[in-house]
Amino acid sequence: MKHLQKRIERHIETIATFTSTPGKGTSRLTYSKEDLQARNYIKEQMKASGLNVKEDGLGNIFGKLVGSNPDAPSVMIGSHFDSVPNGGSYDGPAGVVAALEVANLFYQHNIKPTYPLEIVALVEEEGSRFGGGLMGSRGITGQLSEEEFSQLKDKNGISPKEAMQSIGLDPSLPKVRDPKTMKAFLELHIEQGPVLEEKNIPIGVVESIVGQAEYHITVKGQAGHAGTTPMNKRSDALVTATKIISELPSFAIAEGNGTVLTTGKLNVFPNGANVIPDKVIFTVDIRSGKEENVQHVIEQMQQSVEAHQGNGIEIDIEEKLYVQPKALSETIRSLLKEKSENKDISYCSINSGAGHDAMVFSDFTEVGMLFIPSKAGLSHCPEEWSDAADIANAVEIFYQTAKQLTEAEE
Repeated sequence: MKHLQKRIERHIETIATFTSTPGKGTSRLTYSKEDLQARNYIKEQMKASGLNVKEDGLGNIFGKLVGSNPDAPSVMIGSHFDSVPNGGSYDGPAGVVAALEVANLFYQHNIKPTYPLEIVALVEEEGSRFGGGLMGSRGITGQLSEEEFSQLKDKNGISPKEAMQSIGLDPSLPKVRDPKTMKAFLELHIEQGPVLEEKNIPIGVVESIVGQAEYHITVKGQAGHAGTTPMNKRSDALVTATKIISELPSFAIAEGNGTVLTTGKLNVFPNGANVIPDKVIFTVDIRSGKEENVQHVIEQMQQSVEAHQGNGIEIDIEEKLYVQPKALSETIRSLLKEKSENKDISYCSINSGAGHDAMVFSDFTEVGMLFIPSKAGLSHCPEEWSDAADIANAVEIFYQTAKQLTEAEE
């Protein structure tokens, strides 16, 4: 176990160096130079464990150990390797590293699976570059159409296709895969909350994942001189945006049931100290374990927007992401608990308040997910940290689970 922990620590530390903000957390945007560095490392590790490596038309990475029945569906294990700006080293990469180490255990023990084992490293889960999030998994499952993919742009107007080509990826490769090629999907993730640490329990078996909606709201007004335009003659996009933003939290609070709402990004144009803003774009992230709560908040948000239209102000709402709450596979959950008990690793059931690629795959295959504790419950910040010993526990559980699901021979 100590050897496994050391390997995990080395992986995490190496991937953490692939950042555009050294010393200020991990910033690894999809299809960036840092993305290329991380993907090359991940592919090297896959090959070292005897996996056949390929990438799809989204840049997702697959390392496959072909089983004795090569046409059988794969048991997939993985997570994402992009980050939020100035984030941590564990959100995403911990799951990729765990998957790599499961493959390494298959390799070291010369395990021969019947069903293929497939390690997956997914792109743009966070949505930090192109918005919406979960792009890699939504593309694989056909929930992101080719037209929608081609219309995406980053803040500099660069499309995913252009960005992919800039690091040598081929966007013309197939993106969607047949659900019949997927037997199961397993994902490890840091909890990003305080529950497991407070309970002093190293493993959380995820029962369900919250529903999530993301919207981009554009408020258009009229630019003008800050000194010569009377207050009653202004169509100030920023003032209107702040009125809407200030109303939004109360909608989530009124719903209860753990419903949350966040305005996390705001861009002001032309962004001059002495110019009345003529355009503001901001994001709204809504999450709840109950879909009716999400829907009700959306309705109230739309009513608020409509109430602020007029007097030179135009407002557009664009839905970037909508995912229903998801209960994960009862069969896989039972397997994960059984393997935890067999290894004498304590666990508890837990629900996820964050969205994950696992929730996308759950509509197409059997999905299981494990959480490990996050120090102080912190995530999406440089202080994010999880213990390699906990990741090693998850690797052992996934290894035993994968052997059973692939019907492996030792």
